[in-house]
Amino acid sequence: MEKKAIIRDLTRGSVPRTLFSFSLPLFLSGLLQMVYNMVDMIVVGNFVGTNGLSAVSVGGEVLMLITFVAMGFSNAGQILISRYVGARRYDQVGDMVGTLFTLLESLAVIIMVIFLLSYQEVLRWLNTPDDIWEYTRQYCITCIWGVVFIYGYNLVSAILRGMGDSKHPFMFIAIASVLNVILDILFVGPMQMGPQGAALATVIGQAVSFLFALRLLYKNREQIHFDFHPKHFRIYKSVRGQLMSLGIPMVVQSAAITFSMLFVNSYVNTYGAVAIAVTGVARKLENMIGVVSQAISSSGGAMVSQALGAGKTERVPKVVGHAMWIVAIPAGIFAVITLFRPEWLFGLFSQDPEVLTMAITYIPIAMIQYLGCVLRPPNFALINGSGNSKLNLAVALLDGIFCRIGLSLLLGVVFSWGIRGFWYGNALSGLVPFLIGTVYLVSGRWKKMGNKRREEEPEEP
Repeated sequence: MEKKAIIRDLTRGSVPRTLFSFSLPLFLSGLLQMVYNMVDMIVVGNFVGTNGLSAVSVGGEVLMLITFVAMGFSNAGQILISRYVGARRYDQVGDMVGTLFTLLESLAVIIMVIFLLSYQEVLRWLNTPDDIWEYTRQYCITCIWGVVFIYGYNLVSAILRGMGDSKHPFMFIAIASVLNVILDILFVGPMQMGPQGAALATVIGQAVSFLFALRLLYKNREQIHFDFHPKHFRIYKSVRGQLMSLGIPMVVQSAAITFSMLFVNSYVNTYGAVAIAVTGVARKLENMIGVVSQAISSSGGAMVSQALGAGKTERVPKVVGHAMWIVAIPAGIFAVITLFRPEWLFGLFSQDPEVLTMAITYIPIAMIQYLGCVLRPPNFALINGSGNSKLNLAVALLDGIFCRIGLSLLLGVVFSWGIRGFWYGNALSGLVPFLIGTVYLVSGRWKKMGNKRREEEPEEP
């Protein structure tokens, strides 16, 4: 396979064309991943009912708790690999590959053991109702056993995206999606495995994707300067400091957002299975536009990082500007559909009259969340792409702790808005990255971060 199939220079060509072409496979990947996550809920909701749907919703929250470490370090690894590619430091790309494999898969095993021993306490903390406890337990246990594959797929995809390759991750997630849909229908339908079958289908899909991605990296081992010899699977000193410096704040950011969402959801769960089902479906609908946001955030971050690594700072504001309008188009379409056809959207997941009635009250919150989906990605691309770990931590604390938890308790408990207060608090907190990122962009301090990173790079031998 030719080198250009794996490593792509994102600092050439027009910004909107490069951003769109790099983002499109990421968007399609996220769309497919969202589809097979939605299939879990659609199949379970129709075959098992509201209790099964609620169990998958709570199980999804536990899965978020399991994967936030992988997301944080994978995103940090992707940003650093992009910078190495921009600076033509391919030897450090290989060191980062070995470091990511060793670190994340070790963490996966540790986290798997911890959660197998403590998942019941986690479910109690989430206020899981008794009538969905067994379904939720089955779903969580199955996902926990597959955490090694989930971490593996995330780290391999991050490596490929960091090198400018967004097409192959799309191919792998396509395989996982098709397999997941087939197994979902088989396990939950004829085999009557319930939510556990949906979880098993997801794990098998992730495992197959990981193995295909691993095979691709091995075939192109010369390009990534990593030969997959057992002795090279270690944490390299040459990249360890930079990975920890950027990765730990990104893990804290993911953790703060994840824990704060789970904290809010633990209150939501006290309102019963119908409220849980509506919240779970609403989250899936938000993810429908969220896949575009994530694609733009990830691709924009890689472009910003490569541009700073290559010293092409003039491209950075263009990336931020074009990222915003690209997300705004689909967000507007989703907003119109949600406003005028909410029963149809929620009806895809459940025909329960109580669920559909409560879903109508969620429409104003959905509008705020769609706005956040437009405003967050460009700013996350700038903050993450510039490698500003301190600002990442500030966003994490303000978004996750002070705003999401603070606003939710203020509106839900102090103002007695009930479940609507928790919904609004969660939605409004999503605007924080936009406020911080805008100030950061105007200040121009991201240019200093780029200069600092290049000064830290060792000279070419």
